[in-house]
Amino acid sequence: MQLTGFHHLTAVTADAPGNHAFYTVTLGLRLVKKTVNQDDVSAYHLFYADGLASPGTDITFFDWPVGPERRGTRSIARTGLRVASVAALAWWARRFSDLGVKYLPPVDRAGRLTLEFEDSEGQRLSLVVDESKPRANPWEKSSVPPEYQIVGLGPITLSVPDWRATDVLLTQVMNMRRGREFAQRKTDGSGSGSEFRVYHMGAEGPQAELHVLHEPGVAAARSGAGGVHHVAFRTPDSDAYDAWGKRLAALGVPSSGPVDRFYFRSLYFREPNGILFEIATDGPGFAADEPMAKLGESLALPPFLEPRRAAIEQGLKPLTTV
Repeated sequence: MQLTGFHHLTAVTADAPGNHAFYTVTLGLRLVKKTVNQDDVSAYHLFYADGLASPGTDITFFDWPVGPERRGTRSIARTGLRVASVAALAWWARRFSDLGVKYLPPVDRAGRLTLEFEDSEGQRLSLVVDESKPRANPWEKSSVPPEYQIVGLGPITLSVPDWRATDVLLTQVMNMRRGREFAQRKTDGSGSGSEFRVYHMGAEGPQAELHVLHEPGVAAARSGAGGVHHVAFRTPDSDAYDAWGKRLAALGVPSSGPVDRFYFRSLYFREPNGILFEIATDGPGFAADEPMAKLGESLALPPFLEPRRAAIEQGLKPLTTV
């Protein structure tokens, strides 16, 4: 019983139009679903992914009128986005320089060349070279040439003050394999940095690596724009999803129970430091209610929200179309 990698990561923006411009124009991702937060329909839920809206490629955002995140531990500290080659990483460094995007020179992280950067709200991101020949589904309308396009998520980095209980959850409940430990230098030169540990899921490569950064003595993060809300892990189908629900219950891990998001089924729970995790199915997928060629072009609502469409649309701000 193995998770197969990351399904999606959901973060927070307070500027939906600016967010849309950055992720579709600057990063060249495809807006594959323009919908709303099903638990708060006043907020957009925007999904950006590859050309085929593949599970494991989605970075998503809730649009909430909140202040900036206060960085700290007990949080998801950085989101990795994979590219296929060192040449792609060099291309992105030139692009960021040309566009004025804040970034740092490439460094080695767990044996992979990594370029750290931020969006306009301080969302901490990385481009990571994935030499495992990742499957690429380029978007033909992207502002980025196919060979340089982002191919998916991973690795994702958590920050925790005490990783012992987190280690138990990851290895004994979620069946991850504990990997090597690494030292991470602080990029601002303010100290010696921290240790992080690599955990592996069922698949190979960074799309299935969770990095856990040990930061004792650091204050807890406060959620806000530029922060991350939760990370979702992939399970292939409903049978595996049901098995995970039963496993969490049998091991005494509190969870949301089954949640049907229409595009996938979800199961939510928190790791011991309070970080929100989700297990999500690969299907049905984002083409369940829109043709693949038209994904993201209009507001999509799951069937149970469709009767409220007029009121929901009235409460949303327009997005700049690209």
